Amino acid sequence: MSLPIKPLVAPGPTLTVDQVRRYSRHLIIPDVAMEGQRRLMAAKVLCVGAGGLGSPALMYLAAAGVGTLGIVEFDVVDESNLQRQIIHGQSDIGKSKAQSAAESIAEINPYTKVIVHETRLDNSNVMELFSQYDLIIDGTDNFATRYMVNDAAVLLGKPYVWGSIYRFDGQASVFWAEHGPCYRCLYPEPPPPGMVPSCAEGGVLGVLCASIGSIQVTEAIKLITGIGDPLIGELMIYDALEMSYRKVKIRKDPQCVLCGPNATQRELLEDYEGFCGAISTDASQAIVGSTISVEQLKSKMDQKDNFLLIDVREPAEFEIVRIPGSVLIPKQEFLDGSVLAKLPQDKPIILHCKSGVRSAECLAVLKSAGFSDATHVSGGVIAWAKQIDTALPTY
Repeated sequence: MSLPIKPLVAPGPTLTVDQVRRYSRHLIIPDVAMEGQRRLMAAKVLCVGAGGLGSPALMYLAAAGVGTLGIVEFDVVDESNLQRQIIHGQSDIGKSKAQSAAESIAEINPYTKVIVHETRLDNSNVMELFSQYDLIIDGTDNFATRYMVNDAAVLLGKPYVWGSIYRFDGQASVFWAEHGPCYRCLYPEPPPPGMVPSCAEGGVLGVLCASIGSIQVTEAIKLITGIGDPLIGELMIYDALEMSYRKVKIRKDPQCVLCGPNATQRELLEDYEGFCGAISTDASQAIVGSTISVEQLKSKMDQKDNFLLIDVREPAEFEIVRIPGSVLIPKQEFLDGSVLAKLPQDKPIILHCKSGVRSAECLAVLKSAGFSDATHVSGGVIAWAKQIDTALPTY
């Protein structure tokens, strides 16, 4: 941005002696100083999610002295979270993530007020929640929620700081339709279902969360205090393997349905899950009448039925945990058709993945190729580990 943005928040009350001691390293920075710290202490920031990105964001926002932090989170702490979600610890496993995060924040900064919203964010509550805060930090990991966060922020005139992480790559930007583009200007349409794996499917380097989360907090501080040039109209791209940062310009889309001059969307969508699509239309049609449970799969095994069980996950996932007797053929070999000539014609094929999404997409490929008796396993290997063989690990 070439033009500076006015401070988002007016200064709050004068600091106490204890607060001066706590924030002294901020106060001696000329661009922050006493006035900037007072703005931070008067700010109300809502963090959507207390997971990979939300963890470092909440911790550094609290340490910086943000006066009120809201946390929207409905999930509980799982052991698989601890590799990257540093606001939680071993003793928090099974605890509400929102409550766990609130307890950690209280230890970091007792002057920060924490408001816990233990609910799933949806179009029935997002507008009311967002209206209570000055700024939104988006720590979500699915496209449906990202589009909803964007739409609510635009309709309310709120700025929000967006971040995204996957394996070794991260992205961050600030979306504020009043001053620049919105998320829909960057991504007018969601990617096809199954095209972009989630962190749960593809993994993420734990420390990448801190790299992108710290960028989000830096941008939040800049917006609140009015210092520097925020990432409005710019996309920050980080490659951890190359240890490189680069910025790409994002221009406001004049055809944007939400923030363009001829915008046609004046309210939230009724169904963001439907808009993004959990699975493709072909997959939705393919699984009808062709889905079995893990109990049914176990019964087939016990009866020694003749079938081929194919695991469509990636090799690294197969190494972690597998269903006995399964053969690994990654999803891409179904999508490019290379596997079709290798498949047997004399026995039924049963597909599975981690949860059932990828196997549904592969099932659609098989159905279209004439494998009419092919089926897939609902819930995948996770359901198997939870319901059939609880000694197996999950991820």
